Amino acid sequence: MDAPIKKPVLYIVIPCYNEEKVLPETKPMFLKTLQDMIQENKISEDSRVLFVNDGSKDDTWNLIKEYAGEEKHILGLSLSRNRGHQNALFAGLMTAKEVADITISIDCDGQDDMAAMSEMVDEYLSGSQIVYGVRSERKTDTFFKRATAQGFYKVMAKMGADVIYNHADYRLMSREALEALAQFKEVHLFLRGMAPLVGFRYSCVYYERAERIAGESHYPLKKMLSFAFNGISSFSTKPIRMITGLGFLICVISLIAIVATIVQKLYGVTVGGWSSLLCCILFLGGIQLLSLGVIGEYVGKIYMETKERPRFIISEGTEGVTPAVDRR
Repeated sequence: MDAPIKKPVLYIVIPCYNEEKVLPETKPMFLKTLQDMIQENKISEDSRVLFVNDGSKDDTWNLIKEYAGEEKHILGLSLSRNRGHQNALFAGLMTAKEVADITISIDCDGQDDMAAMSEMVDEYLSGSQIVYGVRSERKTDTFFKRATAQGFYKVMAKMGADVIYNHADYRLMSREALEALAQFKEVHLFLRGMAPLVGFRYSCVYYERAERIAGESHYPLKKMLSFAFNGISSFSTKPIRMITGLGFLICVISLIAIVATIVQKLYGVTVGGWSSLLCCILFLGGIQLLSLGVIGEYVGKIYMETKERPRFIISEGTEGVTPAVDRR
């Protein structure tokens, strides 16, 4: 008689920051998605939804504790302070990998199509260790956000970073993939760039993204730009090489200008050049400050990495959760 096939334990990991308005709407959706997959015998009854509170200032953590007390399939973690989306997600993944066979990370706002989770599990059962949720279209984005987001992925590719086009943080990872991810020691986390570096067999599931159900986006333009530059500087040294190339080009132009100036002096064709001189000074000054800023960003990252501070500290968890400790 054949032994029964072991169903994988799935943890859906959801980072939350000031989500008291959206949680009452999306919690039942996450729970139903999990229970449907259990009833379809795709995943184990021991599967759970794990909410990670990223130091929220509103009633998010109290809501998570309330949900966990009412429903055994819901668990919660709370970080000691706000550490950012990537760190909160990483804390949840490192906690889940000790008990789960697979994890699916997803945002709390309900924009990502939850039906795609079932397809992700199917891909895992077919042999994929990592399954990326990829947006098929960006109809719900404004023109500006669509243009900047697509531009970001193209710039990342040109910079040499191995990222999945139109993929954010909606992905399935097996325990083996998470064990490999845990070996990455950097403080500045950029998980959508780190996951492809893990390797293993992967596949993609395509879906359409909806409008945010409630609340407001936590990624205004300033934060999006900071996140984008963090991703570029974490996975590529090309900006520094570009500065070197720019410096060489300016040196060549300067040498040509010096020769031209000497020739004009010898032929007595010298005229007042206050405007051109001022423009040159301002241009070179701007280039120098920009170059120092880019180099300073890399030096600052080196400084933070050498401190080896923990990427997350978990203050408490609901019943049934053993919080992970960031040991690097």
